[in-house]
Amino acid sequence: MRRIRFGAVVREAGSAKEWAEKARRLEGAGFDVLLVPDHLVGPRFAPIAALTAAACATERLRVGTLVFANDFRHPAVLAKEAATLDVLSGGRLEVGIGTGWMAVDYAGAGLPLEPPGVRVDRLEEALAVLKGLWGDGPFTFEGRHYRISGLDQRPKPVRRPHPPLVLGGGGPRVLRLAAREADVVNIGMRVKGDGSGPDARDAGLEAFLGKLRTVRAAAGDRYAHLELGTSVVQVGERKAEESWSAADSSGLDETPQALFGTHSDIVDKIRYWRDEHDISYFVVHHERDLPAFTSAVEELATGPG
Repeated sequence: MRRIRFGAVVREAGSAKEWAEKARRLEGAGFDVLLVPDHLVGPRFAPIAALTAAACATERLRVGTLVFANDFRHPAVLAKEAATLDVLSGGRLEVGIGTGWMAVDYAGAGLPLEPPGVRVDRLEEALAVLKGLWGDGPFTFEGRHYRISGLDQRPKPVRRPHPPLVLGGGGPRVLRLAAREADVVNIGMRVKGDGSGPDARDAGLEAFLGKLRTVRAAAGDRYAHLELGTSVVQVGERKAEESWSAADSSGLDETPQALFGTHSDIVDKIRYWRDEHDISYFVVHHERDLPAFTSAVEELATGPG
């Protein structure tokens, strides 16, 4: 039976002291991972500095991203930054990565938002570069988007062969890539190709179950070693969407992305999705849901699961 893990997305704080206190509260409540997103707009810290501070403030808590936008950094730069952070955290880093998708990020920074297929091609190459540079010895790579020539970066990550890789997505091609290459698959809604937000046509129970089937089929023998997760965007009672967030929970009521009800209801739903569908990594998406979610974490992190 898979152990249930819990993460929380935390975006900002008013000071270094407040940020450290948030990290320590998560650790004390039994959370496994503190995660930050990667966007150029909105009320969000930059990942590397924020995760380094969180790691320094805690002892057990893992730190990670949900997710690095591949288009914002060359993978050789990310490989170096991530390896350094893994060393400084004592091997507690989880590297979540995706293509990058939010149109306002690209428009605001003057970056071209290329078609989804191009961005996924680039992400696939980036994964090969990351794994290669985290390996032993010089690495060379010749791709359409990236070229690496005999580069041997130091330090190497503490975790071998590399820090856990988390790929998030909802489209079939990204899910198949995640099933082949990632350690953790975070299953969510597909986003529109123009980067304007989630595709409402991709919501609902049947769509979610279809994604699980896609992952299982693509993973083959790897499936037994994969960890499946999802982001929980509503907990307890339904709340209005945050004005700054692209999340759309209107069609998620029957999925593990919306855990409505009492404390017991939430605990039962988490166990159900773990026992029946192998979802074992639950990430609360909004800090406003932490009180309701934390009570479930405290029970499941200390109990038999």
